[in-house]
Amino acid sequence: MSIEKVLVFAFLLSRNIVLGTTRIDPLVDTKVGLIRGLAASDGEYSMFMGIPYATVDKEIPFGPSIPHPVFDEIFEAYDDSAICPQTEEFNNTIVGTLDCLHLNIYVPNTATSQNRRPVLVWIYGGGFSIGFAGRFLYGPRFLVRHNIILVTLNYRVGPYGFMCLDIDKVPGNQGLKDQLLALKWIKNNIEAFGGDPNQITIFGESAGGVSVDLQLYYNDETLFNKVIMQSGSASSTWAVTEPDYTYPVKLANELNFVTTDINEALTFLSTVETNLVISAAAKLGRLAPCVEKIFDGVERFITDYPINIQPKMQNIPVLLGFNKDEWLSKYAFLEPEDYERLDIFNSYMKTLFINEDYETFANVVKQFYIGDEPISDKVMWRLIEFDSDDYFIHPAVRSIPKYIENGASNVYYYKFSYDGNRNFVKDRVNITIAGVAHADEISYLFDVSYMRDEPSSKDQYIIDAMTMMWANFAKYGNPTPEINNLLPVKWEPATSEMMYCLEIDSELKMLNRPLNDRMAFWDILYKQRTTTRY
Repeated sequence: MSIEKVLVFAFLLSRNIVLGTTRIDPLVDTKVGLIRGLAASDGEYSMFMGIPYATVDKEIPFGPSIPHPVFDEIFEAYDDSAICPQTEEFNNTIVGTLDCLHLNIYVPNTATSQNRRPVLVWIYGGGFSIGFAGRFLYGPRFLVRHNIILVTLNYRVGPYGFMCLDIDKVPGNQGLKDQLLALKWIKNNIEAFGGDPNQITIFGESAGGVSVDLQLYYNDETLFNKVIMQSGSASSTWAVTEPDYTYPVKLANELNFVTTDINEALTFLSTVETNLVISAAAKLGRLAPCVEKIFDGVERFITDYPINIQPKMQNIPVLLGFNKDEWLSKYAFLEPEDYERLDIFNSYMKTLFINEDYETFANVVKQFYIGDEPISDKVMWRLIEFDSDDYFIHPAVRSIPKYIENGASNVYYYKFSYDGNRNFVKDRVNITIAGVAHADEISYLFDVSYMRDEPSSKDQYIIDAMTMMWANFAKYGNPTPEINNLLPVKWEPATSEMMYCLEIDSELKMLNRPLNDRMAFWDILYKQRTTTRY
């Protein structure tokens, strides 16, 4: 079944057209007008879906969006199927429109003006290239039962979200600025839904985790009070990259419009159907956030690489962590001959030692991880360790002291080690070997629509424990404010002296400085680096 068909089916169910029942739909009076939602059929909560928070200028669709105007009539918030232009990951088909900057709000029935509930705001991952906020992946049932409000939001990805140019019309980071407009909308309007505007937690995974961190570094407004970063950090080498100012010319040339003029290329691309732009962009490689150039009258979002500035903690509590075998999915299906083409040590050291003999450092790293062994399937797990450490784990560890030094109230650090039947990526791509891949934790936080089997008792425990800890963090800034049968371990925050870490598995366990040898090796390596970007 295509993603569009699944989303339409979910929409029909939510409207009870299929079930044929009737009910009173909730109506909310916000600062932007009246919004009518739906009473959920799978729990005690209401759904307000597809609320537009911003619009894209069709004349400059690659530039910043603007706030959506107020509603003249009641907005019927029934449809969560909007997707920004992209090649979606399930059927590898090009989908989406620029009318996509919508958000979804899920409100427990306990939320009232006298009982305002804390708010969790989800920012999806997808390498800044894919992702959408609908219930197909991010069903709210597991989280809202803990009496918190869940908000999920769309932002532009790929060329529409992350083209960074040397002109003021497209300065860069449009997708991050979409997120910023959404956060402003939530801050200004969540009270109308029974939410507490002073208890907003933003959380995300992978590129979503990076986005949360970048909002923490660069956002000057008090739009959120707590942050959760799952397998994503602004300190990662892939988080903020060098822009390609010639990108529009290359993209236009792919579409048989030959020019060397950036503005001419942009004018042409603005007239091209989004599916054609996305198809052509797939041949040019990934786009990501960038350090923006200075233009008169244009506010910059990213002003320098994160390594060169300090995060704006303001007593903000942090929860962050990683999955045990982050890059399992990258290697699980490689054939023996595929390893012969890998040059991972040299290619990665180039990013850290741009003015040095990077090959010398690459050899040191190779010796640490695989010794004198050649790169082959026989050392697959050690290659997974190296790749995971470089991309995800050490950036998180490297960030913790920086948060503490800059005034974070507490930093809660985790390692997700549970290998169950609901591990998201393993299930989606049918990885059958043991391990815990990147993004595997998502389906224990969200009710993924196509996972219809009842969770096993072990899976249900992880669902219950994780969602309670995440909800507790949103409520109290502490994931384990009290010990009970579900959460029998007190999650201690990391400190400058003790790198406490909660291992999330079928049994919760406190660790101190996990993967210490590997992390110490990377600490030493980073002290030798010559780049000022990472």
